[in-house]
Amino acid sequence: MGNLLKRPLAIVLGTNEIASAVGVYLQRTHRAVVLAHDPYPPVIRRALAFHDVLYGEAKSIEGVTASRIDRIADAAGVLAAPARIAITRMGLTDLLILGPLDVIVDARMQKHAARPDFRGLARMVIGLGPGFTVGKNCDLAVETKPLKIGVLVAGGTTAPADCTPETIGGFSRERFVYAPLEGCWRTPFELGGRVYKGMPIGHIDRERIIAPIDGILRGIARDGTEMPEGVQLVEVDPRIYRRWQMTIEDRPRLIAEATLRALHILEAQQHPAVPLPGMLLN
Repeated sequence: MGNLLKRPLAIVLGTNEIASAVGVYLQRTHRAVVLAHDPYPPVIRRALAFHDVLYGEAKSIEGVTASRIDRIADAAGVLAAPARIAITRMGLTDLLILGPLDVIVDARMQKHAARPDFRGLARMVIGLGPGFTVGKNCDLAVETKPLKIGVLVAGGTTAPADCTPETIGGFSRERFVYAPLEGCWRTPFELGGRVYKGMPIGHIDRERIIAPIDGILRGIARDGTEMPEGVQLVEVDPRIYRRWQMTIEDRPRLIAEATLRALHILEAQQHPAVPLPGMLLN
């Protein structure tokens, strides 16, 4: 089937907003792109992520549309379509049947989990965020912390997670609700909903979850999601008059752009005759 795809194959691990932005940018390089879902951590910023396509919803981001595939046999037809990428619950080992992998981008944003070494499975492996060591579990890495967004790491290890979210409207960690226990999350609320401090917005088992501040729901786990204890469940944006944009936000865009820079650098290293004007490490 690898021959049927006719384009270099890129696998992006994750279906969050960063993985989705990377998928859009990779598709623009004329690669066949598959986003592979990982349940940890659950996706809460879903407005500009392809995640909900897994549940039958339609989603296009900046002219690129994602289609769910449940079988390997579905991949060729989806990936042959213009401006289209595939999204799946199938794991990386299942996707190897598609043929030789050009690149794997680990965009799962797992802050503290151990990172496996996928370098033997693809021509290039790029890690995003904490937990990556060049030459150990990736070929190049991209920083994702607020003060280092998009910085390429060509040697050593990426910065560890410090669990300090960006400050918006004077609120930082207070904007978030974290799952107090493991269980099934139930909520009637959707993204963009208006909430007020102390308002009940859902429950995990019998544990009631309330809004931490006044604002709008910038992030909320999908109703029915199985939540591990301690992960982000809800994000409230205090900017109630904020205009919701329908294009990739700044942070995912910077990370996606850095991912392409990393690809160009790795390609140049593997093919030194290829010119690389202006492509320098940050």
